[in-house]
Amino acid sequence: MPDKNSIENVLKAAIKKSGLTHYALSKLSDCTPSQLDRFVRGERDLSLATAGRIAQALGLQLSQKKVND
Repeated sequence: MPDKNSIENVLKAAIKKSGLTHYALSKLSDCTPSQLDRFVRGERDLSLATAGRIAQALGLQLSQKKVND
């Protein structure tokens, strides 16, 4: 079962909710529109660095969640 709180799913939802075109978001996050298109469609993954730039462009902050051992 997919985790709706995974970085991937949260980022995809934030991209869709932002109302920005993939072109506009690509300019803000220094990636290509095709990277965003393929990521949102589930055809490719993003590097952590790219995910961080997209999150920053959307006003999101990646944070560490402590996992119990």
